[in-house]
Amino acid sequence: MDPITIKIRNSSGAILGECSGADTVNLVYRGVYREGDVICLSAPDASFLVIQLDDVMNPAFVYLAKSPYVFMIPFGEKRLSYNPKAFTGEVHLLTARPASKEEIAVRKNLAQNEYDTNVNPCCYPHASANVETRNESVFAARNAIDGNTANHSHGNWPYESWGINCDPNAAVKIDFGRAVSIDRIVLVTRADFPHDNWWKQAALDYSDGTSEILSMKKSDLPHSFDVRKTGISWIRLHSLIPCENDPSPFPALTQVLVFGRESK
Repeated sequence: MDPITIKIRNSSGAILGECSGADTVNLVYRGVYREGDVICLSAPDASFLVIQLDDVMNPAFVYLAKSPYVFMIPFGEKRLSYNPKAFTGEVHLLTARPASKEEIAVRKNLAQNEYDTNVNPCCYPHASANVETRNESVFAARNAIDGNTANHSHGNWPYESWGINCDPNAAVKIDFGRAVSIDRIVLVTRADFPHDNWWKQAALDYSDGTSEILSMKKSDLPHSFDVRKTGISWIRLHSLIPCENDPSPFPALTQVLVFGRESK
């Protein structure tokens, strides 16, 4: 079996750090990240992994459909949606290991991936959208699956969200990369009132061709919906209807949580 490998490369392609192994891989990189540096994660295709690409961020259960997954170290405006301590300093610990049978089988939030990016063809789950407010990182689709549910403000971390740029046709899609079974979907809408508006209703499409209408109310609490879906590879939230009596034009989504298990 191919090993798990973590590499750090600079903008010229030179390897700055590397570690491989069949089980837990711990790469200790002693150096300051520079713009253009990337983390390359490789493992056997169709692998379930638990990864932690920065020691101040949370571990993530991911499905690596193919290798390598290339994560660009964020700089400048791209850093604003991350914990400001992330990817800083002179010593960094990056880890990856195979997920255990128990971790694979257990019911969990199938949508969470703190290491998702807009350019992500292989490390699932992955969020994408047809619009993001001003293309700013603090309003990117990836923010809706990073596990952060703080929703009482907007802008820089910890209040990053998916912003729709006031577009009535805005839609966000969550790809799982494989078939999963879903029993509950939770939407944490942004609640920076009175800056924010809120959605009364949304449509939810499933990869099996079915859809349903979700009704919501003005609240800072999660909106929870029980569902029974098997063999689903993606969901898509769209047709977002804001409250017409609210003067704000700014509804937004803080987090999508999709609870369930791997499909057998």
